[in-house]
Amino acid sequence: MTKIMNEGWASYWHSTLMSKHFVRASEIIDYADHHSGTVHMPPGNFNPYKIGIEMFRDIEDRWNKGKFGKEYEEADNIGEKKRWDKGLGMGREKIFEVRRVYNDVNFIDEFMTPEFIEKHKFYQYGRDPHTGQLRIVSRDPTRIKQTLLYQLTNMGRPFIYVVDGNYCNRGEIYMVHRHNGLDIEIKFAVETLKNVYKIWQRPVHLQAKIDDDMILFSFDGTQPKQQTIHDDLPKPAHMV
Repeated sequence: MTKIMNEGWASYWHSTLMSKHFVRASEIIDYADHHSGTVHMPPGNFNPYKIGIEMFRDIEDRWNKGKFGKEYEEADNIGEKKRWDKGLGMGREKIFEVRRVYNDVNFIDEFMTPEFIEKHKFYQYGRDPHTGQLRIVSRDPTRIKQTLLYQLTNMGRPFIYVVDGNYCNRGEIYMVHRHNGLDIEIKFAVETLKNVYKIWQRPVHLQAKIDDDMILFSFDGTQPKQQTIHDDLPKPAHMV
């Protein structure tokens, strides 16, 4: 429950102690090279050391400068917010409080701000289906945070529920993906249906929201198919 916080806390103090107290001038380059390898996070990857240390540093800086609370949040001038510094010096005290009472989920939920995401370029990446190249698919801070929280709460797997085990009175199984802001990967959905069919031995269906459209994916043992859900389609016995 505290993997990101643990790794970030260890990296924070390792960096602080080594750079300010232990490393001699002649050793700083070797140390920096070693440390950068630990916290390196390529686009599209997840490194708890990197996310954790940067968030603790950000919290310390914000509470040192007073970049929190109603007055700061209501400031609508970007330049004013960047220059904001009340000289409170409460950063070290705050990170010890956070370390004591938070877990990874509420740590990310409360302290990963849009400004933090933009500063560190924590964007959402995906493979271009035509070129195979990694590209940015979203810069939306809310979606990025939700994606990370989703990975923490369900190990990145979608929530899928069986809502009808006798769909249309034909013994077919009907499943629904509970959409939480993130679409499922279509290729994984299709492969999952094929595997469920091997167990169920009758047609299987999966309802999922894709690009704001409600889609029904189906597999009957031959070819997978998909169709947009409309009022004429029979409804399952239960809804999510």
